[in-house]
Amino acid sequence: MLVPTYNYAGFLPDAIQSVLAQDFKDYELLIVDDHSSDNTSEVVNHYLVKDDRIRFEVNAVNLGMVENWNYCFRQARGEYIKYIFGDDKLSTPGALKKMAAMLDSNSGAMLAVSARKVVDENSKWIDTWDNIAKEGLHRGRSAIIRCLGRGQNLIGEPSAVLFRKAQAIRGFNSAYRQIVDLEMWFHLCEQGDLIYTREPLCCFRKHGKQQTAVNNSNRMDDRELRLLLLNYGRQPWIWDESTTWKRFLFSMRLKRVLRHVYEPDLLRLEQQYHKRLGAGRYLAYLCAYKILRPFENLANSIRKRAIRWRGIKT
Repeated sequence: MLVPTYNYAGFLPDAIQSVLAQDFKDYELLIVDDHSSDNTSEVVNHYLVKDDRIRFEVNAVNLGMVENWNYCFRQARGEYIKYIFGDDKLSTPGALKKMAAMLDSNSGAMLAVSARKVVDENSKWIDTWDNIAKEGLHRGRSAIIRCLGRGQNLIGEPSAVLFRKAQAIRGFNSAYRQIVDLEMWFHLCEQGDLIYTREPLCCFRKHGKQQTAVNNSNRMDDRELRLLLLNYGRQPWIWDESTTWKRFLFSMRLKRVLRHVYEPDLLRLEQQYHKRLGAGRYLAYLCAYKILRPFENLANSIRKRAIRWRGIKT
């Protein structure tokens, strides 16, 4: 269990207590403070004397988010890696046990993923995110294509994922800042499958100080998404693995990106897709896309409302 944290002293007790309350006991808990200016050390020291599985380090200087994630990764001793950010928490005592069992029973799966509850600063439930929406094993490369076609991280944040350390040994790619987790999930999905549970096993906290909010204000996600599209659009297996419809959706995503920023490499990539599809087939799918898109939006809206209703009832 890895907890990279920076100025989250107010949220850390929830994160630490959710780990210590787990039914699964065979783990280490490494907390690395990225040179915080608050009382993080005082909070963590309170728990250090209670459990010898906790290790605590404070960086001499602020490394930044991605570098701190990688430092945590390099210090980890276990076979499986599970991040819980300082402002998130596990939602049930059986979360770690269930995710470890998911990987234990599926040797071809590189990462186990769960749905997650979204909570506010006061841990009040806001929503439930269940983006994959289908229980069980998913082909890794199909998951990549689906994320690229939607232009979204459908897999989730690191707090919602458990993955194999051996396949992630290169670490997180420091060329990314916001979708650095998605780029890592793609790296793992190229090597194997993804296994998913619709049970929300973690809580993702939304608040104004989180890195996602800072990055969104700088529109960093658009630049990084273009980079990700370009890197994976060049992979030859995309042509072989994906269906014509998925390739078309990916192509439409490229077209939407190109409306905002002209990049010759992306334009050439889109032209390759159109060439592979053929003019007649492309025109047919384009018409279907225009006709069916409003119904798709309606279906997604109904699904989100159903998830929200189910969350309130439970």
